[in-house]
Amino acid sequence: MTTQPTPVSCNATLIVTTHRVFQPDLNEHQTVFGGKILSLVDDSASVAAVRLTHKTVVTASFDHVSFLRPFHLDDSMILEAYVSGTGTRSLEVFVKIIGENLTTGERFVGFTCFITYVIDDKSVTTPLPGVTPITDEQRYLCRGYGQRTAQRKQRRQEQAALNAHVTTNSPWPSN
Repeated sequence: MTTQPTPVSCNATLIVTTHRVFQPDLNEHQTVFGGKILSLVDDSASVAAVRLTHKTVVTASFDHVSFLRPFHLDDSMILEAYVSGTGTRSLEVFVKIIGENLTTGERFVGFTCFITYVIDDKSVTTPLPGVTPITDEQRYLCRGYGQRTAQRKQRRQEQAALNAHVTTNSPWPSN
């Protein structure tokens, strides 16, 4: 009989990082480049995943990615991430970025997403500890974990069908 590991609170996996927006972060629209945001998010959110698993994890998917409001020069980006659901080798991390205009103090939600990480060791077969939500936000997000997991499974099946038709042939004639 396999015993379930003791659940941990979402807060036990919480990470908070702050990034000040500088000129090199900006795109031609004078807002933070989306690729820069995704890089910061993946770097930081992986800490929440490893905090729970204590193992090497790899990024499996980003989903429900929402760029809600742009970040500008004079803003800081406060990134919060925590585990919002677990399986056996995979886990979901919720990420939000709160923008703060450093001159006015105005705060806003600028970005949210979910990232699925997978433990890199295929020999892991025991379920990960579950997570216990503490805040209203965490309770809401954790309740939706099963539905998001089902959506990911459907997308993986769709991706497999697509992959069967994607070639690695060179697009240029071989003359």
